[in-house]
Amino acid sequence: MIEEKYRDAALMLEKAVPIIEKTGVKIIGLKDRYAKIVMPFETNINHIGIMYGGSLFILAEFSGGVIYYVSFDSSKFFPIVKEVSIRYRRPATTDVTLEVALEEEEVQEIQEAADREGKKDWVMDLELKDANGEVCSVVHGTWQLRKFPDKK
Repeated sequence: MIEEKYRDAALMLEKAVPIIEKTGVKIIGLKDRYAKIVMPFETNINHIGIMYGGSLFILAEFSGGVIYYVSFDSSKFFPIVKEVSIRYRRPATTDVTLEVALEEEEVQEIQEAADREGKKDWVMDLELKDANGEVCSVVHGTWQLRKFPDKK
């Protein structure tokens, strides 16, 4: 379920980076500090009939930008990805879903630190699941919230 206030944002985020848009990724849940994203199987099949590993990586990396948009003040801050590692646990042969969320207190601490220091890292550990709810990949990533230089 996408909350009404984020309907336009979901469409914008899906199209913001052309290579990500080409995967067919869809945001299917979006509310304050929460996102649910699906990578479709059909447009991401590799040469051996399973989901392409790069598409799984895109899903994980993309989630940082999506959760940023529904968590932080986008008029004052922007995100970058610092590091993402992925462990492929089992082949994905269906659509793959990722849910990501941040706690309100965590968002507040990150944003306050970025406001004071100009930037602040946040870490997320994520699970990418197939249509049966089986974890096909686990991800550990570090993103960074940065303050726009001209914002006080």
